[in-house]
Amino acid sequence: MSTLHTVNKSPFERAALISALGHVRPGDALLMIEDAVVGARKRTAFAAVVEAAAKICALFVLAPDLAARGMAEKDLIEGIKTVDYGGFVDLAAKHRRVQSWL
Repeated sequence: MSTLHTVNKSPFERAALISALGHVRPGDALLMIEDAVVGARKRTAFAAVVEAAAKICALFVLAPDLAARGMAEKDLIEGIKTVDYGGFVDLAAKHRRVQSWL
């Protein structure tokens, strides 16, 4: 049973992203939205953990939230994909469960 994990808090403020990454399984996906998109940035304190998770599950960021924080795809850890709102809906429909991490 695959799960879409969503995280909306910055890893610099809360532990939600790290907690979520600790629970991902093969076939799962994790989508960073709102302030959580900063966790996808290269060369941060969280980059190694995020890179390791990318080997287990698919990682995504919501493109409008990325842009709203002055970031672009070139700032992302390799392997993280961007999705628009329609892609968010597609991810939710594709996975059996959606788990929001607060």
